[in-house]
Amino acid sequence: MMLERSRARRQALHILYQREITGDSAARILAEGLHSPEDGEPSEFCRALLDGVEANQDSIDEALGAISEHWTVARMPLVDRNILRLAAYEILYVDDIPASVSINEAVEMAKVYGGDDSSKFVNGVLGRLAEQGEAGKVGSSPEDG
Repeated sequence: MMLERSRARRQALHILYQREITGDSAARILAEGLHSPEDGEPSEFCRALLDGVEANQDSIDEALGAISEHWTVARMPLVDRNILRLAAYEILYVDDIPASVSINEAVEMAKVYGGDDSSKFVNGVLGRLAEQGEAGKVGSSPEDG
């Protein structure tokens, strides 16, 4: 399952990147088969990630912008921005994936697809996001402790 999820994340990243370049929605890219056939048909997990990022992009971008020192989301490199959106969606909205897993997956994608400093940048931003997310969750659910 871990490899499947890693593949789904990579595929979601490719589609988010394509979405930003073309202006098409992820739903349209999927529906019209405009995505790269390289990884095969997108899994349900990939589709859930895409739906989640699109549905929550404004709040995700707001959260990323608030913790990214000296960077607006619009100024971030395209690949880094979409890696951050994917991982931030998981950290903020998907309860069954530990933040550490989301961060690690994002850092690995940044090493492959990003620039020289992308993995450090992604790690730093997501580390701060996860700390804030955990701080916000403290006391919200006594069963978690």
